[in-house]
Amino acid sequence: MNRRSVVGGVGVAVVVVVAWLVSPDPAVETLEWIAADPVRFGLLAIGLAAVRPFLAWPTTLLAVVVGFGYGWVGVPFAALLLTATAFPPYWLAKRGRVHLTGGSRTLARVSETADRLVADAGSVRAIAATRFLPVPADAVSVAAGVSGIRTRPFVVGTAIGEFPWVIAGVALGVSADRLARNDLSAVDPSLILALALVGLLLLAGPIYRTVRSTSHVTPSE
Repeated sequence: MNRRSVVGGVGVAVVVVVAWLVSPDPAVETLEWIAADPVRFGLLAIGLAAVRPFLAWPTTLLAVVVGFGYGWVGVPFAALLLTATAFPPYWLAKRGRVHLTGGSRTLARVSETADRLVADAGSVRAIAATRFLPVPADAVSVAAGVSGIRTRPFVVGTAIGEFPWVIAGVALGVSADRLARNDLSAVDPSLILALALVGLLLLAGPIYRTVRSTSHVTPSE
């Protein structure tokens, strides 16, 4: 893919999203025009994934867009995009980990506690479980980077944890009438509650043991 195609894809993505936020009807018409060409629509989705972390857009937006353009067959592509778009915040946080923890005793203590939690739960389990929770995806990525989680467990855990949100987003995107009403947040509350419960159950034991071990650390230690 040449540079002109990438820049064009990002440009189209920005224009579409701005239009989406201002007036959904023209945005849907624009998306329909782009979706007429699968390659062109793929560039749009890649462009969105590229700029999303820097503009703090919700990751589910990518799945919504993919669902609109490709339908249910786009689930694997949406899962790939949601996993890839989580990497920049993780990478930046991981690179700055030494400076963050070295400059503040509080941050160092938080990082140490997070390390204990990850060591108890396992990296993949910790990442997947936290992504089940209804918390900002980029916050999870940054926390993983600060905790020093290795790249492979981060990617695997992210792919697992984001998959239910991929399904929910694609389901919204398939319903073009919801997009026309700018109804992008109509995720079933029962799904959010169920995923949150699963995430809490997966982390309950490790959190308890981490808190207990931390409380037994004396100030001299």
